[in-house]
Amino acid sequence: MTRFRFLVLAAVTALTVSACGTADQNNGAPSTSNGVTNVKLQLQWFFQAQFAGYIAAVEKGFYKEEGLNVELIEGGVDIVPQTVLGQGRADYAVAWVPKALASREQGVQITDVGQFFARSGTYQVAFANKGISSAKDLKGKKVGNWGFGNEFELFAGLTKAGLDPGKDVTLVQQQFDMQALLRGDIDAAQAMSYNEYAQVLEATNPATGKLYQPSDFAIIDWNKEGTAMLQDAVWANTSRLGDKAYQETTVKLLTGTIKGWAFCRDNPEECRDLVVKKGSKLGASHQLWQMNETSKLIWPSSKGIGLVDEGDWNRTVELSQSTKNQDGKTVLTKKPEGQAFTNEYVQKAIDKAKSAGVDVTGSGFTPKAVTLNAGGA
Repeated sequence: MTRFRFLVLAAVTALTVSACGTADQNNGAPSTSNGVTNVKLQLQWFFQAQFAGYIAAVEKGFYKEEGLNVELIEGGVDIVPQTVLGQGRADYAVAWVPKALASREQGVQITDVGQFFARSGTYQVAFANKGISSAKDLKGKKVGNWGFGNEFELFAGLTKAGLDPGKDVTLVQQQFDMQALLRGDIDAAQAMSYNEYAQVLEATNPATGKLYQPSDFAIIDWNKEGTAMLQDAVWANTSRLGDKAYQETTVKLLTGTIKGWAFCRDNPEECRDLVVKKGSKLGASHQLWQMNETSKLIWPSSKGIGLVDEGDWNRTVELSQSTKNQDGKTVLTKKPEGQAFTNEYVQKAIDKAKSAGVDVTGSGFTPKAVTLNAGGA
């Protein structure tokens, strides 16, 4: 058993245990003192512009306007956000939908209450001279992926192209960087549009002595391949949603978050600075790129930021049920049961933010042209 498969199994086991032991202690709203409600929000990864909307909502006082004191809990390699939520160590969590649905199937009672990323940011990146421009071109290639549930779209893309992930490609455990691709150890690397793809454009091309250019690479975009799955969403504890106070807190949290993402859409440089100040290890140009690319995943949002599109949701579920991994297992064995998602609270938050003058659709959003510096400085 590979290390990442062992860790995933361990995480699932922890989820199952937590689901059986923490339901009672999770009833009711977060603690309140002096009229302010304290909320813990578990992020999916380390502080970076992927979470700029939440960071801005804290730093610019948008949560405070809602009567909340929100603590952002940084994620990491060995942290599964939905586990933290399921164990009652956080009030809400940010997690990708297929990963969270897999946890729900194992017994963790969580509900998607705010689908802030409307599009997938996952790429498979190869050098342009490798002749890889679509999933079918990966046949016989060394294909990197991170595991931990990040590989679901890759497997879905391979399956749609008629390839067996366990036989037709050589799967390589990839670190959370692009060094294996740049060294030539793998033919195609997994990358997020807002993070690892920028890393290759921040690297020096030894043939020219200058930074690599987008023309040096080919990108497989799962949105274009038709196998994109929903990613960053805010998840709440399902049983606690039966409590009126927790419902009200959920609306307040989502309202502040909407304000945060709208602010970052309109003020990307300031949000970059907020993220850098928060302690991100990534440089300023990299964070501005990430801020810009993250906004592309959110805006425009024709029906309103954070709403779950049922077509996108159903596609994610169907792919999770039909796509097999290298061992022949699927992400889900059946459709999610119970309240897997609801638009009830985010719609109230949208209405509330809109009445406060916030542009909740971003119909006029135009991405910036960002110049990357060496190493993302």
